[in-house]
Amino acid sequence: MATKYLCRKLGLLPVTPRDPLEAHRVATPLELLFDLVSVIAIASAAAGLHHAISSSHLVEGLLKFAAAFFAIWWAWMNFTWYASAYDNDDDLHRFLTMVAITGSLIMAAGIYRFFATSDIDAIVLGFVIMRLAMVCLWLRAAKADSDRRLTAIRYAAGISLVQIYWLGLMLAQPLPGYVMVTFYVIGALSELAVPAYAESYNATTWHHHHLIERYGLMNIIVLGETLLASELAFQRVDSSNIGYELIRVAISSLVIVFALWRVYFSKEEQICQKRSSLAWLWGYGHLLIYMAGASVGAGIATLVDSISSHSETLEQVALYCVGIAISGYLFGLWAVRDQFVMTGLKRHTLLLLSILIVLAPLLVPLEGVAILLVVGVVVRNIKAHKSVENEVQLKR
Repeated sequence: MATKYLCRKLGLLPVTPRDPLEAHRVATPLELLFDLVSVIAIASAAAGLHHAISSSHLVEGLLKFAAAFFAIWWAWMNFTWYASAYDNDDDLHRFLTMVAITGSLIMAAGIYRFFATSDIDAIVLGFVIMRLAMVCLWLRAAKADSDRRLTAIRYAAGISLVQIYWLGLMLAQPLPGYVMVTFYVIGALSELAVPAYAESYNATTWHHHHLIERYGLMNIIVLGETLLASELAFQRVDSSNIGYELIRVAISSLVIVFALWRVYFSKEEQICQKRSSLAWLWGYGHLLIYMAGASVGAGIATLVDSISSHSETLEQVALYCVGIAISGYLFGLWAVRDQFVMTGLKRHTLLLLSILIVLAPLLVPLEGVAILLVVGVVVRNIKAHKSVENEVQLKR
């Protein structure tokens, strides 16, 4: 009784599982604050990729971007799925979330240094802070949720072990490039394995529509990088004699981001079937969608640089980067959604479009890519609508 009284006085509530069928479940203000910090980290990673491409360090830039983006996405994703199941919004939950936010800021600050010098110290420290906050959250869940106590303990133990690995890798620096890549992949795979191991005992009660909203909000964040690139093009119009070309790029990039937004937020529901295997594919598969979405902005920003410096070679490289990034975004959406919500050959429309977008830079400039994307998205949405109508008629 005394413990319960003290907890009430301290503003602490039991971390019981949330109802997966809870009505009107929306993102909390604290989750939105967490997303805001993710904006800063993603912008840092996209800026690093942009400068790497512009300085002809494409392969190195892509590797560093992938490494940094994985850390950002993984920390965000783990908090999102935990909060969907256990967010009780008490004072301790808020405090631990703010600790995680602090770690995200440290990580974002380290991304600039990482691209410039390959120093991973700040990224690792920020990431470890975020993950240790998650350990505390999972231990709270283990105490209150007896049915899933082992699941929560597995999460806490697994996360802790992998953080020891990351700290050891940080202390072992500097390492040769290929050795560093190898050890990083091992660490990333270990992180990915923790939820699969933990959830194999008794799955947490994540909320279907809450997660769809959270993932949609993150997608808006990554598409914001393309909006920033468009704004960069408009900025440079007044300071150069190539205003027409820059306006062309700015308008084309706006068309592209609008089309990418439309194809993601279509009427078809994400995670259309609540099978655990599809939930894993959907949750993990968004890494490709998010990375590609942010890369579109980096490619367009590089295209602006190439036009400003009159570099035809860099312009072609940047255009290919934009095409590949858009293609990756579309392929990711096909893999996690379209192949499950559409029927017959129609379900491969987005896959075909992703292939055409990769080939488009060989024949057309950025505005041609934008037009092809818009036409493809319109065709895809019409076919998806007809698929839904056919399913309704069959059920009748």
